[in-house]
Amino acid sequence: MELVAGCYEQVLLGFATRPGQSWTVVPDFTHHAHSASLSAVAVNNRYVVTGSRDETIQIYDMKKRIEHGALLQHNGTITCLEFYGTAHLLSGAEDGLICIWNTKRWECLKSIKAHKGHVTSLSIHPSGKLALSVGTDKTLRTWNLVEGRSAFIKNLKQNAHIIKWSPDGEKYVTVITNKVDIYSLDTASITGTITTEKRISSLRFITDSILAIAGDDEMIRFYSCDSQKCLCEFKAHENRIKDIFSFEREGQYVIVTASSDGYIKMWNLDLDKIKDGPSLLCEVNTKARLTCLAVWLDRASEMKENSDKTATSCQETEDEKSSIARIDKDFWTTKRVKIARRKRKIIPGKQKLEAPVQKKKKKQNNSA
Repeated sequence: MELVAGCYEQVLLGFATRPGQSWTVVPDFTHHAHSASLSAVAVNNRYVVTGSRDETIQIYDMKKRIEHGALLQHNGTITCLEFYGTAHLLSGAEDGLICIWNTKRWECLKSIKAHKGHVTSLSIHPSGKLALSVGTDKTLRTWNLVEGRSAFIKNLKQNAHIIKWSPDGEKYVTVITNKVDIYSLDTASITGTITTEKRISSLRFITDSILAIAGDDEMIRFYSCDSQKCLCEFKAHENRIKDIFSFEREGQYVIVTASSDGYIKMWNLDLDKIKDGPSLLCEVNTKARLTCLAVWLDRASEMKENSDKTATSCQETEDEKSSIARIDKDFWTTKRVKIARRKRKIIPGKQKLEAPVQKKKKKQNNSA
């Protein structure tokens, strides 16, 4: 298991984590990934991808421990990245585009002009048939990934900066400043609203009905989607929290948090004792100004990521499975996709991930 975090210092940080009775986390690598601060990070079972203000997406092969290359399709800061399973990646940026990538050959299958302003957030439905996006044009847009076209546009009163599907795909949430609106998929209408005192910086579904919310303070709060009541709140850091990640391991819910105080912390959450709050498993001081966070799980069969990023997060019916199969046949391989492939820009790279900076300094001191 590897904690990967981006920061203002243009570096991708990696920390090896070993579960057990006493969890440990140690620096594993540092990589000067970009020429500007990192703005987004995403993982699947093999790759870590990072987006930056330098307008590029960098790819890292975690199994081979090498830099795999760069994607240069966007103009503007990369604002959001999300994998769908092992085969596809969606990226959004300030240029208003959403790009769909094949992760086998790293080809841009389609580039969609999604918003008149910036794309601020996107989320893929667990079935892979739909995606949602929000932007600075005050719209929420639904995308039909089977046909590769816009399905629905909803006007919002303000710009939303976060959107997420629930793991079961039956609801989704939007975040506007300090307000979370909960929508039902069936009716596409708001079923509840959660309001916090501070601006919300990160949000994560722990289960289908429990949300973890962090904002511009030191607190993490767990809310019920059904009652919109706060189930628990606790002080997690000494400064505002930048990102939250969560996954399930052998029935254990693990919450990972990154803060402006430079710390990454891992927490164990017992849902039966959620009112007591989570217990701290381990922490590490990165000594960096963190911006984004993800966890690369190298044993996918043993550790199931609790998020809306993979098809395995919900029980598919046979009809849904056939619909997913049609994505490859009806959309990813059409003529317009082949045209889009010619427009792709990929810079290959095979640079190995570097050892941590701390280790380098020690060697220099010893040689001196």
